Amino acid sequence: MSHGQRLPVLALGLGLGLCHLAAEERAPVTVVRTPDGGIQPQAAVDSRGRVRLIYFKGKPEAGDVYYAEQLPRSDRFLPAIRVNTTIGAAVALGSIRGAHLALGKKDRVHVAWMASPEVPKAIINGEGQAPMLYARMNDSGSAFEPERNVMTWTGGLDGGGSVAADPQGNVYVTWHGVPPDNKDAEAGRAVFLARSRDDGKTFAREEQVSPANSGACGCCGMRAFADQQGHLMILYRAAIEQKDRNMTLLVGDPARSGLQSLTLSRWRATTCPMSSASLAEGGGSVLAAWEQQNQIQFTPLDPSLPSLTLALEPSGEGKRQHPTVARNAKGEILLAWTENTGWDKGGSLAWQRFDAAGKALEAPEHRDGVPAWGLVAAVAKPDGSFVIFY
Repeated sequence: MSHGQRLPVLALGLGLGLCHLAAEERAPVTVVRTPDGGIQPQAAVDSRGRVRLIYFKGKPEAGDVYYAEQLPRSDRFLPAIRVNTTIGAAVALGSIRGAHLALGKKDRVHVAWMASPEVPKAIINGEGQAPMLYARMNDSGSAFEPERNVMTWTGGLDGGGSVAADPQGNVYVTWHGVPPDNKDAEAGRAVFLARSRDDGKTFAREEQVSPANSGACGCCGMRAFADQQGHLMILYRAAIEQKDRNMTLLVGDPARSGLQSLTLSRWRATTCPMSSASLAEGGGSVLAAWEQQNQIQFTPLDPSLPSLTLALEPSGEGKRQHPTVARNAKGEILLAWTENTGWDKGGSLAWQRFDAAGKALEAPEHRDGVPAWGLVAAVAKPDGSFVIFY
């Protein structure tokens, strides 16, 4: 597939024709409040079945990221530890600038986030820039090493960034920003990647990995993920000519063939929708989920052979944003999202289960209480059950 070629997608409404799999055969779903009154949970399950969770606490313009661990076959979380060394180093405003979590070699925890105004600006090309911060858990697993800025020559950080890690010790911190000579606003933005080959000890100078002239939607979030085979995936919203805000996937092996650019869905809009996206692996494939004109779409991905892919749109009403997706070992899928949230405005959680073929198992379920600046996070446990944090 050539660089920039569009990946075909098919959108289906799922309000009718629900799969009649017996309720007792369906993977159970547990809905859990984020510990300690935190918001913006981000979760992953490690190789031993432990849930690793990070969340935000404090003032939305300058708060802290905490890490908590849930042991297998237990609902209890161990005491949380703060990720950031500088107090108030993280930001929750907009729900898309907060911390992201990745598990890498030997289940080491890696966290990356956009710095708050409490962190001294990085001087790049003579100008102060908000840094892109990264921290990793220390060798003993007792604390996090002090956060570091990995942004060295780019600027204009706004929509936050993401982090991915693989079992081979590669760690990737990604963000979208502007090169020093940018004169095209959003159309001149790009996705940048800083790579570590030594499990996060050191990072190379960032490089642009998005195609020229694709832009990047300034206030939209992005998501990076590395699968077990070492493929890197970066999901972001482009801003071609500041009006074609297509959901775009960069996928490949950065060390070998580089990253291909694939368009997952097209959205023409003149303003930024402040959307976010999700990537998760399970049941032998990676799933991607994103917002599309107040609805949610998701699709399985085959990074080794990008080809015809099915995008499923869940049924229902309401403004839908901030999806999270999980898939268990049987291939069953859980899709969760927020409804009717907005700037400094909370809303509700919604979720829907699908079988391995992508057929809905029931109508969407709802629960009130997503706080302002809130997000939701879903994971699949080794026993096949799902957990949603909100």
